[in-house]
Amino acid sequence: MKLVKLNPSTNGSRHCIKLKKSLLIKNSFLFKMNLEGRKRSFGRSKFTGNITSWNKGGGKKRLYRNINFYNEKSVSIILGISYDPNRSAFITNNFELTKKKFFSSISTLQNYPGSLIQSNFFLRELKLGFKTQVNSIPMGTIINNISFGAYTKSKFVRSAGTYAQLIQINKKVAKIKLSSNKIITIPSNSYATIGMVSNEKHNLICLGKAGRKRNLNRRPIVRGIAMNPVDHPHGGRTNGGKPSVTPWGLPTKSKFYLKKKKKNYEQV
Repeated sequence: MKLVKLNPSTNGSRHCIKLKKSLLIKNSFLFKMNLEGRKRSFGRSKFTGNITSWNKGGGKKRLYRNINFYNEKSVSIILGISYDPNRSAFITNNFELTKKKFFSSISTLQNYPGSLIQSNFFLRELKLGFKTQVNSIPMGTIINNISFGAYTKSKFVRSAGTYAQLIQINKKVAKIKLSSNKIITIPSNSYATIGMVSNEKHNLICLGKAGRKRNLNRRPIVRGIAMNPVDHPHGGRTNGGKPSVTPWGLPTKSKFYLKKKKKNYEQV
């Protein structure tokens, strides 16, 4: 995808940089069966209605696309690549040749309409977009859409332009280096897709105006010093001589962090 910088004809388009999406297809009648309406929480609890995640609300209505994250044996062909408003990566609209049904999946970079995609626990040849178990992938391969185990859906490396690298394989476990340089250990029978996630230029987009961010379900962020003392430790203009803290009073500087319970990914 190419980046397009708009002419500064208005204030909203002066700094706007967006993707040219002319190669993407729109949702035709073939793929409407994968669309469904879901009620969004807008950052509030379902039971009490209290705000649990700040700076969320409003936004344009959007339908949810059912994505196939499970590890199923299949041979399919890509019919087109489309935009998904619920995620940063593009999605591919596929047709399964044996079961004769349509489904959607996360698009891999340099996969085009007409490409053949296979998914199985063992494949003789590996191409971009093919999905197989980690123990049958050579070390050093770039992978994405990784599951934790053979019978769970994909959990790691699903956002736009991300990838992981397989650095060590054992009979039981395998070590994977994420794009954040973090190394995780997963079972060797986990499934992964060959290649990098599509829409790699997503981080270069500039919205250009506040209205586009409001359409994306993001509300303004208020500074703590502009609040009242009951709302934030910085509120009431009485924060002189105090360190910068979060709304809950925890320090935000000097490399302070909370000791969180680590997830044990080494269990098989």
